[in-house]
Amino acid sequence: MAGEARPEPPEASPKITPDLIVGNIGELLVCPPTPGAGLGLIPNGVVAVLDGVVAWVGPASAASEALAVGPTTRMLNAEGRVVMPGLVECHTHLAFAGSRAHEFQARVAGWSYAEIAAGGGGIMSTVRMTRSVSRQQLMLAAHQRLNAMLDYGITTVEAKSGYGLTTVDELRLLELYRELNRSHDVDVLATFMGAHTIPLEHREDPGAYMDLVVEEMLPQVAERGLARYCDVFCEPGFFDLEQSRRVLEKARELGMQLLIHADQLQQAGGAELAAELGVLGASHLDHVDEDGISALAEAGVVAQLLPGATFFLGHTVYAPARRLLEKGVRVALSTDFNPGTCYTENLWLMGTIASCSMHMDITEVVRAMTCEAAASLGLSGRVGTLEVGARADLLILTTDDHMDIPYHFGINPVRQVMKDGVVVVDRRKQDGYPV
Repeated sequence: MAGEARPEPPEASPKITPDLIVGNIGELLVCPPTPGAGLGLIPNGVVAVLDGVVAWVGPASAASEALAVGPTTRMLNAEGRVVMPGLVECHTHLAFAGSRAHEFQARVAGWSYAEIAAGGGGIMSTVRMTRSVSRQQLMLAAHQRLNAMLDYGITTVEAKSGYGLTTVDELRLLELYRELNRSHDVDVLATFMGAHTIPLEHREDPGAYMDLVVEEMLPQVAERGLARYCDVFCEPGFFDLEQSRRVLEKARELGMQLLIHADQLQQAGGAELAAELGVLGASHLDHVDEDGISALAEAGVVAQLLPGATFFLGHTVYAPARRLLEKGVRVALSTDFNPGTCYTENLWLMGTIASCSMHMDITEVVRAMTCEAAASLGLSGRVGTLEVGARADLLILTTDDHMDIPYHFGINPVRQVMKDGVVVVDRRKQDGYPV
């Protein structure tokens, strides 16, 4: 109408001037942390990073309206390849000494895991070797393993103690993880796992060892702030339901977040205990039953599936990934890196095994190694995704098609690794590529 003031046009949003722009991305996999959100695939995508955090993601066609190139903005050309979040390795036994290659050959010859353990092998074999070496030797070995993991694109690693099994030795392992977290490019998140097995010196009186874990180890770990998580091997022959509950309830009382090894070797109620206590992640679950699956789904516990351990042990019963997913349980994948039952840093290989033996599709596999693994550690939205606000941990792969991830197996598909927006691995140099 005449005389009325015309409304002011809306002000354009100010452009972001990032530190880094990654462009010419053939396929950008955002991996949104919301359950069921898929891969968030953006063809011909762009990622912008500011102060080590993802500041903008979107199609190249929208980048010029959203981003401004400043005098210090760095440009990185992905050359039409897949870009995705850094992998989150949610279950490892990182620090230990010695080799158990002879045990592998014993299994090849027909010995069972239980028979090897009864003969003095298994976890206690590694405990003896770990106790006997210097801190410097442990640090060097763990540092080299982290280097290998980073080369595979793993930018966040959960690391368990459990190869000390005395107060002094458990604290030593956790202190080592704290130092590794400070000194290495990979983020190392420590888990106290004094309840890994009953050490030989306490086999005649396991109750005394339980008292040691609950009344001495856990309080000292908490007082020193050495572990974010507490885990327990809830399995017949290791720690029963009541022992596991006692450890985890004490850890929760002391402010730790909870994890659990459950139903790996047989169905024994570990999944139900995980649900009852509201743990973040329940691992293995090879023998979880329908009641356990329903309990996990209702409680929102993430299943950390470790198909490499099943494969390496020569077992044929894998965790029922399809039933877990159909019931609404979030599923993560991990190597279970350890010297006895899965001695590999190759998390990508777990995706192939999960595809072939647990019938997980490409979307489920990629999410399981990124945003779902992060959720299993209480890190949803912070790592394992390239949504705005997440840490700028990202990978440029060698392929231009994400379908190759589980399909082309046994190789390292990583070309470059960025941690907090800085290139920390450039495998083009290793391959003689002119950079």
